[in-house]
Amino acid sequence: MSRLFNYFLRGLVVVVPLALTIYVCVVIFRTIDSWLGLPIRGVGFLLTLLLITLVGFMASSLITMSLISALDRVFDRLPFVRLLYSSAKDMLNAFVGEKRRFDKPVLVTLSADGGVKAIAFLTSESMSALGVPGHVTVYMPQSYGFAGHMVVVPTDRVQRIDADAAAVMAYIISGGVTQVESRNTPH
Repeated sequence: MSRLFNYFLRGLVVVVPLALTIYVCVVIFRTIDSWLGLPIRGVGFLLTLLLITLVGFMASSLITMSLISALDRVFDRLPFVRLLYSSAKDMLNAFVGEKRRFDKPVLVTLSADGGVKAIAFLTSESMSALGVPGHVTVYMPQSYGFAGHMVVVPTDRVQRIDADAAAVMAYIISGGVTQVESRNTPH
């Protein structure tokens, strides 16, 4: 009976992530297709990917960059829109844009004796502009979610981690289950 239960648990480990991924993809496909009113599933999603890629290509030109800059200035004048637009833009830029911010994984010492540490990402190397010299800001993502905390800590409590930032993020989000290899470790 114990062996049968172990097979069941092993099956869950395989089926649940696969089913969840397929379910989320199907929901996204259906939602985009319904917005565009397309009868063939997945075509709307592909068209959306192509449109986003085309906008990215066009955003590389000087003329389009001027238009985007003008749009930024307009949105910057609208109170609620400014908050929503700038927050979304900053968050995307932090992960995939030219101004990546989550690219410096660090180990933060939380206790005076050095026994308690947290894995985080260095987001600002100095807090002097806000009147807090000798401090930095770090972002601590939460496991099994996409939320986190920004914490201001003394500079001497932050130690760089020699690992790929994306791998460290996956490690944190997975609750420490995903393996991370040091950049110095041979593959």
